[in-house]
Amino acid sequence: MKNLKYIFLTVFSLMIASSCSNFEELNTNPDLANTVPPSMIATQVLKDTYRFWNPNPTDYSTANLWCKHIARLDTNGNPYQYYGSYWPYTGFGTFKKLTDLQKMVEFSKAQGTQAESSYTGLALFMKAYWGFQLTLDLGDIPYSEAGKALDGIFQPKYDKQADVFVSILNDFQAAEAAFAAGKNFGGDIMYGGDVTKWRKLCNTMQLKVIQTISKKATAAQKSRFAAIVAANNLMTGSADDLKLVFSEDPNATYPFYNGETNRIYNAGSQLLVDNLKILNDRRLFYFLEPAGALITAGKLQSDYDAYAGAPTEIASETLALGKSNNSYSLVNLRYASAASRAGDPALKVTYSEQCFIIAEAIEEGWLTGSAQTYYENGVKAQLAYYMNIPYALAAGQIKAHGTPITQAYIDGYFTGEAAYKTAGTKLEREQQIWMQRWLISYFQGNQDYYYTFLRTKYPVFPLNPATSMNAEDKTKYPPRLKYDTGEITNNPVNYKAAIDSQYAGFDGTQGIPWYLQ
Repeated sequence: MKNLKYIFLTVFSLMIASSCSNFEELNTNPDLANTVPPSMIATQVLKDTYRFWNPNPTDYSTANLWCKHIARLDTNGNPYQYYGSYWPYTGFGTFKKLTDLQKMVEFSKAQGTQAESSYTGLALFMKAYWGFQLTLDLGDIPYSEAGKALDGIFQPKYDKQADVFVSILNDFQAAEAAFAAGKNFGGDIMYGGDVTKWRKLCNTMQLKVIQTISKKATAAQKSRFAAIVAANNLMTGSADDLKLVFSEDPNATYPFYNGETNRIYNAGSQLLVDNLKILNDRRLFYFLEPAGALITAGKLQSDYDAYAGAPTEIASETLALGKSNNSYSLVNLRYASAASRAGDPALKVTYSEQCFIIAEAIEEGWLTGSAQTYYENGVKAQLAYYMNIPYALAAGQIKAHGTPITQAYIDGYFTGEAAYKTAGTKLEREQQIWMQRWLISYFQGNQDYYYTFLRTKYPVFPLNPATSMNAEDKTKYPPRLKYDTGEITNNPVNYKAAIDSQYAGFDGTQGIPWYLQ
């Protein structure tokens, strides 16, 4: 009864939702007592998955601290900047939506087999996508028995992480096949229901998963990676990016909209600024403002030398003093604009990232090809993205501080440190790839790159034991979150078995998940 109540409450909430935004344009059905359009459920699930969890400037800026793109400049040190957390737990609440997805597929049958196939593809994709995030955060998770409360399974077993990754890969593969047998569908706020784009994304996600477990990837999985690339049903440009586009609708607003009072406490990190300067990368002028003290000293806003990053590892009191002295380059004014609610799209999976994933795999010998070509294509796509992005100008502001990205600049980018190091070592080339992959995530409000960092340790995130807020070991990076405390009472036997088998009976943030061992 508890689970049936959940279904009815979810469906009812979907029925009464209404708005003119892309997030909220939900179809209606006169037969509300028996069914709802599958498109309605699809919209709500996608919105819940890809919209920032709490869209306001304070929480959004905090979410950008973890991967060291920015630094907070106030006296109250934010734990997320110093490898701590206000709440170092995560649970399986997302998997409750699996029941909604089951209903979505059931309701789609009335629209024919092709529609059913498309919604089946979406259901398979979403389970794999959620499972991928959860297993990276935690380790072993309930996956094979997740979402089976209606079958009487209220305490699902925890699957070993190795098995979870196999199931995730299989679900992405099955999702691709389902989309291939389907047709364009309604309710999709990400791709407009285009099954060809979803098919490409399913294949890209398989590449991402296999590379994430590169330390443990089997020969068969590496061969599967190469076969997917050879089949060439992958993203072909930034138009295939999985991204959430915001709008002027109040219910679909960019999370940092009108965030000026928060922006002034956020500076680009020293790690970010120094590397953009080394690369002569004009994204610097899109990401940040010049440092006030350097402008006062005579530097021009169009010069790289007018920008200074804040060390993320120093004491918060010192950073606050730097703010009062205008020592650092703050986040660009355009991100906090009150002139437009649209802001930058939220990039979830990109063509550029796909290029960098393949480039690394070539360097590792998983397949043949030109790693340099993939590296350059990935960089070019990201540079073009910023060249063409709408730029909200503040009063008196010059676009990109007078140093915009142009096609001529993109064509000449690969010189100096940005040139692919064909004569260097494999590690040097892979570090170039990882650096560019890290730059994709600037001010995106996610921690997605952290899993790549845990695997590669690059770029080197600053860590100072004197300021670290990692409660378990101030000399280390935390590799995981802890299971939600509710598992102790809701699923005690399976929870204990998972902790005992993985982490010697201690559910802490310093346990090493299987994929990193």
